[in-house]
Amino acid sequence: MDLTPLTALSPVDGRYAPKLQDLRAGFSEAGLIAHRIRVQAAWLLHLSRAVGLPALSGLSKPVLQLLQQLAATPPADAAASVKAIELRINHDVKAVEYYVRERLTEAGADARVLEFVHFACTSEDINNLSYAAMLRDARANLILPGLDAIIESLRQIAHRNAATAMLARTHGQPASPTTLGKEIANFAARLQRQQAALARIEILGKFNGATGNYNAHRVALADIDWPAVSRDFVESLGLRWNPYTTQIEPHDWIAELCDALARANTILIGLCRDVWGYVSLGYFRQRVIEGEVGSSTMPHKVNPIDFENAEGNFGVANALLRHFSEKLPISRWQRDLTDSTVMRNLGVALGHTLIALQSLAKGLSKLEADAPRTREDLDDAWEVLAEALQTVMRARGIEGAYEQLKTLSRGHAVTRESLHAFIEKLPLPVEEQRRLKALTPAGYTGYAQELAQKI
Repeated sequence: MDLTPLTALSPVDGRYAPKLQDLRAGFSEAGLIAHRIRVQAAWLLHLSRAVGLPALSGLSKPVLQLLQQLAATPPADAAASVKAIELRINHDVKAVEYYVRERLTEAGADARVLEFVHFACTSEDINNLSYAAMLRDARANLILPGLDAIIESLRQIAHRNAATAMLARTHGQPASPTTLGKEIANFAARLQRQQAALARIEILGKFNGATGNYNAHRVALADIDWPAVSRDFVESLGLRWNPYTTQIEPHDWIAELCDALARANTILIGLCRDVWGYVSLGYFRQRVIEGEVGSSTMPHKVNPIDFENAEGNFGVANALLRHFSEKLPISRWQRDLTDSTVMRNLGVALGHTLIALQSLAKGLSKLEADAPRTREDLDDAWEVLAEALQTVMRARGIEGAYEQLKTLSRGHAVTRESLHAFIEKLPLPVEEQRRLKALTPAGYTGYAQELAQKI
């Protein structure tokens, strides 16, 4: 059976494939191979420039141009060529080395130059820098912009509905009113904080040989400061140098990245569920898209499927991200291979996150507040003013304030009339009574409007 979006085992390469073209360019097998080629070529260029080796002191113009091309943008057919070599030798990173050597040979490089391809490297020197670049680019170009788009949508919804009073529900029961905009602003503020934490995580790389000690480097060329060369090379790729590793870079920073992204995703799961609930209550209506079908049998349905799709994909992403953060920092002694197959699934976790972000963005774009519906619930919830009255009574020195309001409101229907009757019996000045009687559930929102407007 040929592999197509219809026959793909994973939905990220099947049903959702059109949504992930940009991610696939970096995290597919071809993308990983391209990054490996870049690192191999960049290392040879660095050796020629920074170390002063006689064999690399006079690279010909064609060889230099080829290395620069490979370090920047490997040709489109490079991945297929590398896979053909791997099929023959059964080693993925060595296949990249042989590919670079073959291209250099075609460009006229002599045997002395070819011997410095993959010089003093272990496969993990190439791999860890490749994955670091992949994650760096995905964070900068896809994940952070995706979060930006959600934050901006939330900000706009919060501003539009800053004054739309709604009944809050703590424990699912009527509680002190808020505004629809303030509740959305809460999520925007939380997401901003997690986005900033995600952006701050340092992306590390190592380039120090088979067990992290520059063993081969030092025995071959003892007069060179190899840690300094390694640091300069890693930093030249836009990464932070990690001087203490085994054969592998320990992946602690990847765990940090996965945890930070999972926290953001968890917040967004909460958003999906809350908005789903507000749609169910009628506080939000969903703009109807012409031609869409909501149910196979109930024509009237406009289901909140975008929020459901987003919640599901955030959940799948987090299952993977949390496994990564728990597993990747653990390696037996100086190296085992369990991280290799796990790392290949990083793109799957990011893929589900991006699918979720796109679904959520689509859902948010269709929301329209229904102010009359929120007012209807408030008009039936005069009991929420019990908090206001007992707090005023406390401030005025009236004893037993809480207990009096508890007797009035707990387990009893509270109406505007019964509340006003209670106010009239309070030992308060007439003007104060008049002020309290003017209070309504819809007007009892504190600073909610101002907070929503400031987000």
